[in-house]
Parts: sequence; C-alpha cells; structure tokens
Amino acid sequence: MLADSYIVPECIVRPGTLGGLISLYEGNFIKIASLLGNPWQLSGRFISRSRKDCDLHLCIQDGSRYTRELRLTYLFDEPAGKIADPDCCIRIYLDARVAEVTEWARFHRHQTLCDLAARHARELDRRWARNMVLGKWLDYLLDNGHSYAVNGAR
Repeated sequence: MLADSYIVPECIVRPGTLGGLISLYEGNFIKIASLLGNPWQLSGRFISRSRKDCDLHLCIQDGSRYTRELRLTYLFDEPAGKIADPDCCIRIYLDARVAEVTEWARFHRHQTLCDLAARHARELDRRWARNMVLGKWLDYLLDNGHSYAVNGAR
C-alpha cells in the first residue's frame, strides 16, 4: 500500500496552507491511481467488492484528455430508497497528477462529519477537511482490498 509518508515534498509545507493542500492533492492522486489502476482509460460504472467491506460504487461522470470526474460511494438500502454515503465527487487532473474533492454530500448523516463541516467554514479550511477525509478513506479502501484495476473492475 502507498502511504502519505512515502511522498517526499518538494518543500516544507504547513497544515492549513495552500502548499499543504496541494500536497494533499498529490497524495490523493497517488492513492486514487492505485485504486483505479489506470485513470486515463476508465469510463462508465464499476463496483469493487471486498470481503472486508461493503461494495464500493464508482461512476466516471465526465472526462477529457486531461481530467476525469468521478463519484465514489457506498449504496445503502433504506426504507426511502438507496442512500449514497459517503457521496464524494473527485476531479482528477491527469496532466498535473493531482486529485481534489469537488463535492461532498451537503447533508451528513454522521455527527463527526457535521462537526468537521461546521468547524472549517473558510474555503481553504473546507478544502483541507474534505481532502484529508478523502485521503484517509482511500487508505481504508486500499487496506481493505478495493480495486478497479483491470482484473478488479466488475
């Protein structure tokens, strides 16, 4: 598994700074590339199944020569219908090799995520919080065997 600690920064970055945020984007790209296999060629919808975790749903929503926009989520059956949670939209910049969360569910069912959203109200803080959570979630997904690599896509 790849970890943030393997990334050697070009400069010293501090949490909460723009430079630090870009470093998060770089780390998230490395993790997403590990999860997807080849983000340059994927299109459509996929499900990753793991013995240790729920089915993970991936939808490539848009793509161009230099970007991919994807939605990553679990789907839960609720009386009112299927619920996507967490519901995360990610933009991958293939040329710059960075990935950022562009949208996270506006409504959070989990109190910790509600607290994070309330505590980090400025734009830079919001981006930090969303991308930190993405990085940790990607670590979790990779640790639990999720993959959309050619043999893993179903």
